[in-house]
Amino acid sequence: MNVPLSHVLAVASLLFAIGALCAVARRSILMILVGVEFMLTAASVAFVGASLAWGNLDGQAAVLIVMGLAAAEAGLGLALLVHGRRSGGTASIDDYNRLAGE
Repeated sequence: MNVPLSHVLAVASLLFAIGALCAVARRSILMILVGVEFMLTAASVAFVGASLAWGNLDGQAAVLIVMGLAAAEAGLGLALLVHGRRSGGTASIDDYNRLAGE
């Protein structure tokens, strides 16, 4: 069963829009991280869909790089979250302005 590229790109666009809305509308660092992960997943879906449509494996190789980037982003974001919580703050993005001086 072949899925048309336009349908794959529509799903990827929807995922990206949900992720962007989640990243912009929320003040919690955890929800911002979830939004960024959604956007990276949308890019991966678009890469795989285009790769399958054009019969080229370069898009699937790019997904491996995006997965590595997503893992690094999640690790760094969660480390910031733990540091902020241990220093007596909350999970709000406003509390991370004071980290610039440390």
